[in-house]
Amino acid sequence: MLERLTKTQTLSKTRYHVSLAVDDGEIREAQRLRHTVFVEEMGACLPTVLPGHDIDLYDPYCDHLLVRELATGEVVGTYRILTPEAAQRVGSYYSEQEFDLTRLHFLRPRMAELGRSCVHPAHRSGTVLARLWMGLADYMTRYDYEYVVGCASISMADGGHLAARVYRELADRHLAPVEWRATPRNRLPVERLDDGQAASLPALIKGYTRLGALMCGEPAWDPDFNTADLLMLLPMAQLNRSYARRFIS
Repeated sequence: MLERLTKTQTLSKTRYHVSLAVDDGEIREAQRLRHTVFVEEMGACLPTVLPGHDIDLYDPYCDHLLVRELATGEVVGTYRILTPEAAQRVGSYYSEQEFDLTRLHFLRPRMAELGRSCVHPAHRSGTVLARLWMGLADYMTRYDYEYVVGCASISMADGGHLAARVYRELADRHLAPVEWRATPRNRLPVERLDDGQAASLPALIKGYTRLGALMCGEPAWDPDFNTADLLMLLPMAQLNRSYARRFIS
């Protein structure tokens, strides 16, 4: 079972440990990592009430998944999870800022949202992401949520050409049925940006699709992060278990 790591826990032979944040101090660690990755590395323009931290109004309503390097005690990976009950309390899912989710209305009571995924640049071998997915799998199983939704981001550093290629690639093989489509509020003009070159899927999106996730339609442009965001939906009943076993126990 996914556990909440205490400060006094004995270090194991495993380099990384995945757990849920237990207090505001651990959430602050996740927020500092997010600031390091999104603002300092990627150049996102994010308002915050605390310098050096990425904080928004959804954080107090979320469970925060942490991967900690045990040798140093440093948080090197994080995801946040917004349950359907918490989304009702805060008033919306985070992704509703970018997409109209009207067609997903009937999934909401069983749909958890993932967001703010990031890994420290010195720990991107794939192991930390696998640990995060182990924690997510445990969480989804424990609370019996049937759908996972969330935005997968693609850098706009090249003007959006990569995002358009990735959309074309996913539209051919991983497009959700029409009843699970979402409409971007700030649509990326993929028809103007697609240069016809072969698409190289970002690692996170490739992992999602191999797990069985579907793309819910066209990408939205997020000006704060300067990314193109694809809404991805994973019905747990369609989870590719043979692939998932490579990452989760």
